[in-house]
Amino acid sequence: MDILKNPWLGEGLPDPEGLAEGTISETPVAAETFLAGSPDGGPTLLLDRKDIAQAFGIGALYFKDERNRMGLGSFKALGAAYAIAKRAGQTVRDGNAEDPGTALEGVTFACASAGNHGLSLATGAPLCGAKAAVFVSETVPEAFAVRLRQTGATVVRAGATYEDSMAEAERQAEANGWVLLPDSTWPGMTGAGRDVMEGYLIMGTEISRQIPEPPTHVFLQAGVGGLAAACAFSARATWGRGVTIVVVEPDFAPALKASIQAGKAVTAPGPVSIMGRLDCKEPSHLALKYLAREADIFATISDEEAAETVALLAEHDLATTASGAAGIAALHHAGAHARALNLGPETRALCYLSEGPEDG
Repeated sequence: MDILKNPWLGEGLPDPEGLAEGTISETPVAAETFLAGSPDGGPTLLLDRKDIAQAFGIGALYFKDERNRMGLGSFKALGAAYAIAKRAGQTVRDGNAEDPGTALEGVTFACASAGNHGLSLATGAPLCGAKAAVFVSETVPEAFAVRLRQTGATVVRAGATYEDSMAEAERQAEANGWVLLPDSTWPGMTGAGRDVMEGYLIMGTEISRQIPEPPTHVFLQAGVGGLAAACAFSARATWGRGVTIVVVEPDFAPALKASIQAGKAVTAPGPVSIMGRLDCKEPSHLALKYLAREADIFATISDEEAAETVALLAEHDLATTASGAAGIAALHHAGAHARALNLGPETRALCYLSEGPEDG
């Protein structure tokens, strides 16, 4: 594990030129409305695991358990499906449709995904009368591709990396007149990714109602950074500067950490990580802009550290993947960095079990 104290904390990147414009929504009210009308739309559990806290040498440990969110297996159920529902609702309000369930007939949404974002899009599209096309790289497990096809989505294998599949999704969306709905943002493409992050804000709202005491630390796993930015936004809105926010990435894909070091958005190439949903080599611009200002620490963990934490959690009946456990893995393997992170018996940590096992 390696850590970097954020040199831009409280200020943001020194030169935002070239980054996408836009901000994260200031309220998750629209997300709450969407959730209330969704099947299996109740809040997910917040687990208080005193046993694991004791093993880690800290005072309290809370897990936001997203492994069965809306029956889809991950927090990303809140993202693309919400963005599609928001678009359908606006179509009705504009007078161009009467029923949100058929408001987007004739529309095809396309995205690149390592599995969960695509599943949210594939599930959300038909609820509004639309179709879905999901582009996945060669490294995405076939189990995810099978689940996507079961929703009726078209699945296209494209390239060796997430970035390859994103490029092909963008190309085919333009060629076919489809609506590109990424979970990332870049110049000229911010609205869709912003809406996806807006959906994620519901997790923070739920936690604020569930947690018995403010956490001292929040550990947030990151791929392009959407979850991390939304959850950091919620943490700051609820607990202010009193909480330490730690953003965690694979050491094979440190897109956010490398960008913080460079003071601008950069690509961070590397080998394929077992943390497949976090194996993203380029950051979301809106996520980077926000985390550069608000995150205290950027950390990277190895595949081995992630795998060890998955095994430990399995021993405690908390089945997940290396991606789903990455934030917890940083806490688990803090070791020599404990003092720098100010971890000890008084620590109250909040982590996210962001997805269930791939065979679940």
